[in-house]
Amino acid sequence: MVDMPKPEVILTHESDLDGLVAGVLLKRLAKKLHGADVPMEAYHYNTWRQREPRETAAWVCDLGFEGRLDKPAWVIIDHHATEALPKNAQLIHDLNKSAGLLCYELCQQEGLGSPALDRLVHLNNVADLFLEDDPDFVIANDYANLVKTYQFWNLLAIIDGGLERLLDHPLLEVMAIKRRIEDPLGFAWSRENVAEISPTVGCVDTVIGNNNLIVHQLLEQQATPYPVLITLFRKANNTVIVSLRSKNGEAIKVAEKLQGGGHANASGATLPRSVKTIPDAIEYLRHLLHPALQKVAPLNNLESLFASIEVAKK
Repeated sequence: MVDMPKPEVILTHESDLDGLVAGVLLKRLAKKLHGADVPMEAYHYNTWRQREPRETAAWVCDLGFEGRLDKPAWVIIDHHATEALPKNAQLIHDLNKSAGLLCYELCQQEGLGSPALDRLVHLNNVADLFLEDDPDFVIANDYANLVKTYQFWNLLAIIDGGLERLLDHPLLEVMAIKRRIEDPLGFAWSRENVAEISPTVGCVDTVIGNNNLIVHQLLEQQATPYPVLITLFRKANNTVIVSLRSKNGEAIKVAEKLQGGGHANASGATLPRSVKTIPDAIEYLRHLLHPALQKVAPLNNLESLFASIEVAKK
C-alpha cells in the first residue's frame, strides 16, 4: 500500500466524470485511512495552473503532474503524459488507466470496493480513455455526458456524494434520448459548419448533440481537412472553454499553446477573461494559431487584440 499522509485538501479536475469519480473516491479513502472528512476542490486546467500549492499535504487527481507539485506529503494520482519526475512527492501514474481507476485500486486495497463501484469505475474508464472497441462504449459516454450536461457540482449535489447513485440514474434516460435524436441531427449540422482557425485546426460549430461524439465522428470519417478539431463553449460567467480532439496526438500540442492540457488526442483549455464571446474566441485563436496572422496583427480594438495575444503568450 502506498503511504498516503493525511491531506489538508483533495484537488481534482472539474470538467469531466473522471475528475468527479476520482475525487469522491479519494474522499472515501481519506475517511477510511484518517477518519477525516477532507474538503474537495475542483478546477479547470487554467484556474488550476494559477492556484498556489500552499498546503503542507494534499492529494491531487486527474490534473497532471508538474514540478510545482513535487512537495513532501503530496500525492498525485494521474494518467496524463508528463516529462516531470518526482523527487519529493509520490506519483501514482499509468497512461493506460483513468484517474478514477487508479484511485479505485487504492480504495480496493482498503476494502472499499463493491460491485456497484466496479461497474461505475469501468464505465468511467471506458469513457475517459475513449475505448471505442469496448461493448459498453455507448452507455459509458452517456454517463460521461452527465457531467458535461449538468456540471460537476450540480451532479454531485444530485447524488449527494453517493457515486453508486449514478448507476441507472433516471437522468441517463435523458442522455439516451439526446444521443438517439440529437446526435445525428447535430452531426449533419456540424459537418457543414467547420470554420478554419489555421491550416491544421478547424472550429466545429455545434448546436445540439454530444459534442465529443460528433467531433469523433468527423475525425473518424475524415470529413474535414483538419487534423485537430475544436469546439467552443461559453459558460454563464462569460468564460470560454475550448475542447480539442485529434487522432494522432496533435490536440495536446495545440492545448499547451493555450495554457491548457489533457490527453494526446483529447485536451482542453480556458481562454483569457478578455475573450468573452464565441466570435471573440475564434478571432483570438486565429491570431494565436494561424501562421499568416501571427506576423500581421492589426490592433484596432478587441482590447488591443487581446493585449497583443497576451504579449505573444509571454
